[in-house]
Amino acid sequence: MEENKTQEEQLAEQALVRREKLKKLVSEGNDPYQKTKYGTDASSVAVKENYGAYEGKTVSVAGRLMSRRIMGKASFSHISDRDGQIQLYITRQDVGEDVYAAYKKDYDIGDIVGVRGTVFKTQTGEVTIHATHLEMLSKALLPLPEKHNGLTNVDMKYRLRHVDLIMNEDVRKTFFRRAAIIRSIRGYLDTHGFIEADTPILLPLEIGADARPFKTHHNALDLDMYLRIETELYLKRLIVGGFERVYEMGRIFRNEGMDSSHNPEFTTVEVYRAYWDYIDVMNFVEDLYRTVALETLGTTKFVYQGQELDFGQWKRMTMTEAVKTYSSVDFSAISSDEEARAVAKEKGVELEEGKDTKGYILAAFFDKYVEDKLITPTFIYDYPVEISPLAKRKPSDPLMTERFEYFAMGMELGNAFSELNDPIDQRARMSAQAEKKRAKGANAEVDEDFLDALEHGMPPTGGLGFGVDRLVMLLTDSASIRDVLLFPTMKPKK
Repeated sequence: MEENKTQEEQLAEQALVRREKLKKLVSEGNDPYQKTKYGTDASSVAVKENYGAYEGKTVSVAGRLMSRRIMGKASFSHISDRDGQIQLYITRQDVGEDVYAAYKKDYDIGDIVGVRGTVFKTQTGEVTIHATHLEMLSKALLPLPEKHNGLTNVDMKYRLRHVDLIMNEDVRKTFFRRAAIIRSIRGYLDTHGFIEADTPILLPLEIGADARPFKTHHNALDLDMYLRIETELYLKRLIVGGFERVYEMGRIFRNEGMDSSHNPEFTTVEVYRAYWDYIDVMNFVEDLYRTVALETLGTTKFVYQGQELDFGQWKRMTMTEAVKTYSSVDFSAISSDEEARAVAKEKGVELEEGKDTKGYILAAFFDKYVEDKLITPTFIYDYPVEISPLAKRKPSDPLMTERFEYFAMGMELGNAFSELNDPIDQRARMSAQAEKKRAKGANAEVDEDFLDALEHGMPPTGGLGFGVDRLVMLLTDSASIRDVLLFPTMKPKK
């Protein structure tokens, strides 16, 4: 009996029935896969939102069949297109006996159809297209999930994103908004005179940065290569070359763990502006985020996971001030590495091997006591030189750098510096960073081409890097980064 069959068995039977219907259509000379195009002149939302302009007029639409109510000589269906859904009224008299018979017997939920007809409202007030022409444009050989439940398994939602997009209009809206956010970012940068660049994704060396890269091999050159973990060093070469205002939006790859805010490949924007410092960049970030929110949401205020945020209002604190606020430890009063280690031991702050100087310990206190408390949009600035190998030292305090990161909802959103342009200091810091990485058994090299560029002279520069995916998470109220990546990284099914 049907109720004793597993869901998989039922789906397999439905798939076989659909293949038999396809064979019948082909044998009758109606192979739907032979259709090469179908002209449309309206969309579901355009017709419904501008009913007065469309009433009584003939329109041509196409989309996926999402429902059928067969009622003898007349039936109702809904089709879904990019923008939404619209109802169809289909009668034997208007589409023809053969077409209507095929619609009843050979069409299935999920098929792609083309429809031409006149626009009217039913007695219940629903905007509807009275079909005068109906044809199948593609046969769906696999059934869709049950309408009201959709894809309930979260893992399957990501694996079968195409099905999730069909069944869930909110998911489609998330990715439409993502596209709008990206357009807004690019538009802002372009109108402010920044030049968009494309830098290499495959690199010939593994630099000394902490992030772990993906490794591959170039057969023709017999050379190990690495997927980029940032775009910074190439973009700074363009500043040296005279671009002055440059940015890149692109994929970054890091061979690291995954969680609700991390994916091995993700999208960043890096921006560099000659003759700016990190305060200029801070002001720039405020205006950029305010503009993107206004253009995509119509307001700077929005709700994320029940918490109201406002990209029109930002806080600013030094890292030392933030640590003092949330841990009651004042690092400005700590004068030595030994004293900092003693305070860390007293507070139970764990330190990584080789990272036990005052600057590293301040950063460890920030990670433990501060970061997850930064709910409202907040800039944290003046970072220790130990954790900022590419940032310029503060003239007033050479143990600190002109660097900031900014946060919201306990997530880091971006990172910025007054860029280090002293090639001698840069070489020393890069060499020390690479040495520490090699001491742990990892490969690490100094990018000599980048240092050569610096030796040709780089102007004072403000630089910024931020994650697009986390910004999209906030502006779409999405709890996980996988909700804003069309195809997040997944472990293959067995």
